[in-house]
Amino acid sequence: MASAKKTVLFSKLRYRLLLYLVAFLVLAMPLRIALEQRFIYFPESFYEATPARVSLDYEEIVFSATDATQLHGWLIPGQAEAPAVLFCMGNAGNISHRLETLRLLHQLGVTVFIFNYRGYGTSEGRASEAGTYSDISGAMNFLNERGWPAERIILFGRSLGAAVSLEGSLQRTPAGLIMEAPFTSIEAMGRHHYPLLNNLLGWLIGAKYNNLTKIADLEAPLLIIHGKNDSICPPSMAEELYERAPQEKQILWIPEAGHNDGFVVGGERYRDTLKQVIFSWTGFTTKPSR
Repeated sequence: MASAKKTVLFSKLRYRLLLYLVAFLVLAMPLRIALEQRFIYFPESFYEATPARVSLDYEEIVFSATDATQLHGWLIPGQAEAPAVLFCMGNAGNISHRLETLRLLHQLGVTVFIFNYRGYGTSEGRASEAGTYSDISGAMNFLNERGWPAERIILFGRSLGAAVSLEGSLQRTPAGLIMEAPFTSIEAMGRHHYPLLNNLLGWLIGAKYNNLTKIADLEAPLLIIHGKNDSICPPSMAEELYERAPQEKQILWIPEAGHNDGFVVGGERYRDTLKQVIFSWTGFTTKPSR
């Protein structure tokens, strides 16, 4: 009899523990979303300016991510027969904070397409890892429809955008991939910046952006750009990614640059390297203006 009572008691306890676990997981979902929004995504809806501020002609673009979320971007036309550079921004602000990058790329003669991830600027939705992957796929679809097949597109991502552009390169192999100030994974970033908090709550963050694993499957040629003084994404992460990448690859170190100023500090060397890879990957070179 005692044994039977213990069995019943154990069954009830196990059932109760299961209910507690389910309740905890349900309650943890809002916390997971809150942690991702607090530590990964920093969108702004207000546009500080348009490309007109830096004397660029542009087209307002509204297009759909592959899950039908409506997104917003700018298309800056380049020279005739130029490839397109699809630029994926970092995790803060919106496309209006990347005007100097747009001007620099335009000076190379290429067409440039930049877009807001979901939840950024006037794009619908809320950012997530799966969401940003749907966004980049939709951006590739838009360029395909406008006449740029994947082999005439260069994917260029900075910081978080490097992870998004890597995913885009795995979906459809582009002419080449440029990863500026990349990280290896969200988990590695958590261990680096918040070791204690990462040990306690890191498992709650669903976003992985595991570039170190993914880059082994890259079939496009690769350029990594990284500042030696980057205190956000350590230079060692760029080294790990470079070592793991299997295809044609090169790395541009900018000794004095931090996380966000490589294109400024890098000067002519930065621009010349971009020219070189664009020519190497597509055969395009800037034509002199008349």
